[in-house]
Amino acid sequence: MSLDQFSGDYRSSWERLSQVAIKGAEYDSRERQPHPKCLEGTRVDLLDYIYGSLNVQEKRQIIWLHGTAGVGKSAVAFTVAEKMKGLKLTEQTTVEKRLAGSFFFSRKHTKRCTTGYFFATLAYQLATNFPSVRGDVNRAIHDNPALLDPDKSLRDQMEALFLQPLRELRLRLRNCPPPLFVVDALDECTSEPEITDLISILGKALCDPDVPVIHILLTSRSEAHIQDAIQEQAIHPLVCEIPVKTIGEGVAKIISLDGADVDNDIYIFLEQSFRKLRSRWSNFPQPTRDELARLASRAGRRFIVASTMVKFINDGYNDPRDQLQLMLELTSELLPGTEVYKLYDSILSTCADPKRAYLHLSVVAALAALFRFHKSRNFLALGRAGMSK
Repeated sequence: MSLDQFSGDYRSSWERLSQVAIKGAEYDSRERQPHPKCLEGTRVDLLDYIYGSLNVQEKRQIIWLHGTAGVGKSAVAFTVAEKMKGLKLTEQTTVEKRLAGSFFFSRKHTKRCTTGYFFATLAYQLATNFPSVRGDVNRAIHDNPALLDPDKSLRDQMEALFLQPLRELRLRLRNCPPPLFVVDALDECTSEPEITDLISILGKALCDPDVPVIHILLTSRSEAHIQDAIQEQAIHPLVCEIPVKTIGEGVAKIISLDGADVDNDIYIFLEQSFRKLRSRWSNFPQPTRDELARLASRAGRRFIVASTMVKFINDGYNDPRDQLQLMLELTSELLPGTEVYKLYDSILSTCADPKRAYLHLSVVAALAALFRFHKSRNFLALGRAGMSK
């Protein structure tokens, strides 16, 4: 085989990988717009804790950020990924950044609700960020083109497309801050066996002694099969779990997605959202501090609820001043975080136009999960109360 033919085969391998890699799974893809992001001044303690964990150079870690739907996991994942993408691996490098790769799962997209394209996508990003391993990735695909088949063994894909390139970077990264891979919304993968298999395989990768120190930020809901996989003996020592209790200045402090400090973060989110709205509607009245606090508390520490409140107020059909007043009236008699069904029932009842009612169903969808969560908590509380009698 001539040198030109050999080079041509490698170019062909790279082109095939480029076609297979899921661009929509990258943290900043256009498919995911508008990108969820933590507003400045929010999630400060949580982000500081994560950034501190990412600077640990003594051991490889899976940083597992978990919580219920709508608490802002993807916003945190995007914010962390964006920050790491902006950090050079060293002052001398121009291409190599600390974000080595990202994969944002989504059950709404056929190729993002499976692990079949996971390692091909990460390999493409890894080789783009670290051009020195592109030859190793091309060689692996040239020798075994079936690696790009989504039905190929996940372990074979990991070994050839992920582990082997990382091993080649061990000396290169010896004195560098650890690169990061961000895996968001793992629970959005529609196959539970695939999820548990991926967790096991990622744990195995981090245990490889020839791999440089890397970190994986993994976000998911707190589902039983994911918790069971994380608790496996081979995996658990690698896991830095959030929420987690940390000690600072002698006081136990909880770093979590839905702690008491989130009410203040949602307050800031609402305040900034209404300020932007006022820049477009000069006569839009800025809510009082008490009104903002009430709306924030009714969000139940879920950013998705606060976001849909803002969307309802700025629905594009009605005067936002009237919508704000209506939202304040709808939430005035609700206890914080309870009877949310009354809120979305009232929202739908205000809309006589079927087309607009359809648009408002997004508000219902966001709030329904919160209602189910609190209803289950109330049911359990009633059950405990009955048993104690």
